[in-house]
This record gives sequence, structure tokens and C-alpha cells, in this order.
Amino acid sequence: MPKNGTLYSRGEHGNTLYLIDSGRIKTVSSSPGGKGCLLDIHTPDDVFGESCLRDSERTETATAMVPTLLRRIPREEFLDILAAGRLLEDWLRCLTARMADQQQLITLLVTVESEQRLAVVLLRLARKLGTPCRGRLYISHKITHQELSEMVGTTRSRVGYFLKRFRDAGLVEDSDSSTLIINEGPLAEYAQEWC
Repeated sequence: MPKNGTLYSRGEHGNTLYLIDSGRIKTVSSSPGGKGCLLDIHTPDDVFGESCLRDSERTETATAMVPTLLRRIPREEFLDILAAGRLLEDWLRCLTARMADQQQLITLLVTVESEQRLAVVLLRLARKLGTPCRGRLYISHKITHQELSEMVGTTRSRVGYFLKRFRDAGLVEDSDSSTLIINEGPLAEYAQEWC
């Protein structure tokens, strides 16, 4: 799948789950008015597209953020594997972890101001995508202000303003145009004050 290639779109019918071998896929949901909400960024070994187990209509759009290698798993084959009990426990653990993450995000959207939501989102992304080095997490994968705004539920300009405040406070640093450095301890402390 090439960068920016759309694997499937919301409303399309499909009966396939996907496993990422390499690359990154973002899943985005949208309101009837067209406002987007970035649901998640999936990385190697993540499975996504599980909404096809409930219904064949896709509830989100899946797009490659970088060139991505995927494995397709037909719904019937996946259900056969689960019925045989070979992956049932692992799959249930994966789904409950994803549900807990989504519940936490919903709670943040309803109860926490956008600046603090950005801190939590950056911390989660850094822990998922970042490379640790001396108390810092280096996110070398380009994540745009627009993508961050879709995850946080605010405007792109507000994300830029908050990132400047975070830089001024020493919570994040820029090393070059595509790498964001997260000072994990201070950012976690800041996020903890609000969560």
C-alpha cells in the first residue's frame, strides 16, 4: 500500500481484517458534516478492520501514512481460527485493551481541556511510536498538526499554539523538521495533573 493510499473508506462493504507487517495505517471516522476524528494509528503487528466481524459496512476510513505492507485475513478464515480456540484469548485481550483505550479517549474529550488532551495524546503516541533515549522519546514518524487536531478534537492552529507552549515549557523539543522529542517524565507529570 503506497503512502496516502486508501485501503477502504467509511460506508464501503468489506469482509477482511488486516495485519500490519510494516508501515503505519491511520483510521479516521467522520461526522455527517465531514468533520474528521483520527481514531488510531496502527503500527506493525496491529490488527484492524475488525468492524467487519459485526457488519460488512466499514465504520471508518483506513489510509496508509507511509508505504505499508499488510496481510489480509478474510472474515471467515479469522472466525475459523477463533472457533478453533488458537487465538481466542489473545484476540479478547486485544479487543478489551482497545476498548479501554477508546473509553479513556472519550472521557478525555468530555472532561479535559484541549491543551491537556494534546499532552495525553502526545504521550500515548510517543510511547507507541517513539524510540527511547535518556528519558526522551523520539517520534521520527511525521505526524501533522492536522492529524493531531483530529485526535484531540480541536483546530490545527490551536495544536500549533499548544505545541509552542509545550516547547517553551521544555515538555517537547524539535530536532529537525520531522522528529519530535517528547520529554516523557515532565510531559507525563503535566498530563497527570489533568487526568
